[in-house]
Amino acid sequence: MIRRPLRPLAKILRARETGGDPNLIEAEERAARLAESFRAERKRAEIRLVLLGLAFLIGYSTIIARMALVSAAVPEEPQTARAANPIRAERADIVDRNGIVLATNVLTSSLYAQPQEMVDPVAAAEGLVAIFPDLDAADLKKRFTSGAKFLWIKKSISPEQMQLVHQIGEPGLLFGPRETRLYPNGPVAAHILGGTRFGREGVSAAEVIGMAGVESVFDTRLRDPEQIGEPLRLSIDLGAQIALEEVLSNGMVEMNAVGAAGILMEADTGQIRAMASLPEFDPNDRSGQLDQRDPANSPFFNRAAQGLYELGSTFKPLTVALALETGMVNPKTQIDTRGPMKWGRFTINDFHNYGPSLSVEEVIVQSSNIGSARIAIEQGTAAQKRFLAQVGMMEPIPVELSEAARTKPLLPQRWSDLATMTISYGHGIAVTPLHLATAYASLTNGGYRVKPSVIETPNISKTDGEVIISELTSRQVRDMMRQVVVRGTAKFANVEGYEIAGKTGTADKPLPGGGYASNKVIATMASVFPASNPKYVLIIILDEPERIYNGQKLRTAGWTAAPVMANAVRRIAPVLGMRPQNSGKPEAPVLYTLAGNE
Repeated sequence: MIRRPLRPLAKILRARETGGDPNLIEAEERAARLAESFRAERKRAEIRLVLLGLAFLIGYSTIIARMALVSAAVPEEPQTARAANPIRAERADIVDRNGIVLATNVLTSSLYAQPQEMVDPVAAAEGLVAIFPDLDAADLKKRFTSGAKFLWIKKSISPEQMQLVHQIGEPGLLFGPRETRLYPNGPVAAHILGGTRFGREGVSAAEVIGMAGVESVFDTRLRDPEQIGEPLRLSIDLGAQIALEEVLSNGMVEMNAVGAAGILMEADTGQIRAMASLPEFDPNDRSGQLDQRDPANSPFFNRAAQGLYELGSTFKPLTVALALETGMVNPKTQIDTRGPMKWGRFTINDFHNYGPSLSVEEVIVQSSNIGSARIAIEQGTAAQKRFLAQVGMMEPIPVELSEAARTKPLLPQRWSDLATMTISYGHGIAVTPLHLATAYASLTNGGYRVKPSVIETPNISKTDGEVIISELTSRQVRDMMRQVVVRGTAKFANVEGYEIAGKTGTADKPLPGGGYASNKVIATMASVFPASNPKYVLIIILDEPERIYNGQKLRTAGWTAAPVMANAVRRIAPVLGMRPQNSGKPEAPVLYTLAGNE
């Protein structure tokens, strides 16, 4: 920039010529220079103010835009960047067929310790033991003084327990949020539900993973975030389930049994309305352990879907159904029942001497082993195996229970003619009660194969299944089984108005080292009702029952399982909305004797 001269020569010369003062010219120029400098300085200040204003405008605009984006975004819990998948604790509810909650998640807390933050580890240990008696004070003191930086105390505690821990006043005892599985009905339907455990754990969350029953089979579905709000609906009716469990429990006490199982199944669809196994357990607390020597003694063992038993004479209707279907016999055909029946070095006997012959119907009603064996050997081994496979007796039952899927029937290694005869009356083959329920449903519903399920499935028709036997054969078998209850070995199972049809079965209990116990049996009552149009199949099994009557010890199913089954129908039928039907004519009184109650 060219500086302005303070004494311009032209102006000085002109002033001298005109007599002016040259000093005034210098003052004017100095003032002009100052004015020009002020204008330049002001212009620079204005530019700075404009730039500063623009900077503020841009900054505030950025903040406003960011705030608008945040307010419009879906709120999410901030996550720390990590390679592993986040721990998901959510789990969908499980409900019965009527929508009653059987399993749900609830918010609780976990309890852990940071020993380095503790003021008085000894007092803390003693305080915790007072709240949680299962903890050991000496062990806690040792852990608290071991130098560890983190220790789990309890994976899940109640709000009341949390408050008591707060009152200890120890800063080193801390809590983490937890979702835990709650079964509001306690042990009811425990073997169906199964139970859960914690999987991956962190201070702020823990996975809830199914470990048995439907909790295990449907673990992925129950943990699917997209289906958390949609409960898993079972086919179980909670009212019927409670009634069945109470009847079985009372029956165990009355009959001095060590265990029991029961299954209530829809005859047309295979939908399971109730299934119980006793002894039971509470899925809210699966802290017990299986008996490694005999898992069947554990409450966790599902006798209904997992227990393999020889089910005795309940197999006889299957034997007769095949013979009727093939046309080999009709209900009035006479069968040779002279005994004992010799086959090589083996002997087959009847519970009583039934004379030289019985009709096919009487073979069922009187429960003749010899008659059943003769029918089976006439129809042949191949036909027997094929028919048992058709009714599902040769493979695990495809029901939605983890235990059932891995329980395969115990079949003879060599299916000889002798095996064919003994299997005809339920010996030499071991199946689960669920196998028997499935077979009886298919046998009595008109001859259609059913697929058992504990999941509520609407719009199932029995005609969707494979045809196993004809409607005529199915009706003939039901009529025979009805006579078993009216005048045969299951008279104690008769319930007026419900037209019960069924079959008893008593089998000696096998010993762990081989052979059979002489004074321990598995007593089974397999039934359908009403006999004229079966709606339900009901299976009752008692393990080692023994009833004292007139000073005698009675173990057969007619004296033990049959009356328990009758009590179950009396309790369950009203829950299912079934009213007793009056036929218009009174039933003949039943006289109970020690004979014939197998």
